[in-house]
Amino acid sequence: MTITSPHLGSSEAWTDARLLFALEEVVEKELNRHLKVAKDWMPHEYVPFGDGRNFPGIFEDGVAWEQEQSKVTDIGRIALVVNLLTEDNLPSYHHEIASLFGRNGAWGTWVHRWTAEEGRHGIVMRDYLLTSRAVDPDKLEAFRMSHMSEGFESDNRHSMLHSVAYVAFQELATRVSHRNTGHQSGDPVCDRMLARIATDENLHMVFYRNLLGAAFELAPDLTMQAVRDVVVDFRMPGHGIPGFERAAAQMAIGEIYNLRIHHDDVLAPVLRFLKVLEIGDLGPDGLKAQEELGLYMGGLDAEAAKFDEKLAARKARLAARAAG
Repeated sequence: MTITSPHLGSSEAWTDARLLFALEEVVEKELNRHLKVAKDWMPHEYVPFGDGRNFPGIFEDGVAWEQEQSKVTDIGRIALVVNLLTEDNLPSYHHEIASLFGRNGAWGTWVHRWTAEEGRHGIVMRDYLLTSRAVDPDKLEAFRMSHMSEGFESDNRHSMLHSVAYVAFQELATRVSHRNTGHQSGDPVCDRMLARIATDENLHMVFYRNLLGAAFELAPDLTMQAVRDVVVDFRMPGHGIPGFERAAAQMAIGEIYNLRIHHDDVLAPVLRFLKVLEIGDLGPDGLKAQEELGLYMGGLDAEAAKFDEKLAARKARLAARAAG
């Protein structure tokens, strides 16, 4: 992918390779900043192992799973499964970003560090779910096998810049989803665990957001087009999970992740921080992308307002039914 930038000579053009090299210094700076502020933590410290019991299998005292054994709410259980299965595809995510960013230099160091930090999330979530008996372990493993057997191919693998733009929003979306799941879980232990995971996701978002800001300074037109493409076609990385659409609808109603949250708590904060809709000195392609991005955000806000009305009406019906 090659687009001429007004910040280069008329005969020059940005390519993924040139941008990858030009951003290396920024990656190193952000990596060093990240390593200073990130705190190591132990997954086992967030798991109530004392509550654990054997499941049927090789153990004579194994106890089959029943929903009544769980402290977690129904919506919390649904969201936890979606969130964990999303984390389970880490090997594919590593492959995707390593292929785009490389395994050498600051880029490679970041890729491996990010993967190591993300690995904790799947470990602690699965240990919590099994120890606390929050979900059916047989169904969870069947879902994991099905999801991972399909693999994962990013919608944004056609350019490094699209990938950077995507994760700047996706890391924040994951943070919000984990945090809201914790709030809705009904279990303080689960809430604390997901708050710890959300802290990691927020730091990852800051890394990519700052990198995206540097890309805007280097190649504003190209970066604007990448952001436009990512925002308009955004999908969560777990969209291939079995039953994802139904689960996503339930999570929307349960106010864990829906259009309003996506607009207000994910897209808008990143765009506002980087002042994306205020950037000037754009060429025709960049200006067109910026205008289309603004129109899309306005349309999404209108869609979110309709969803808000339907959700409020649903709550009112449920409240009236409970009172009657």
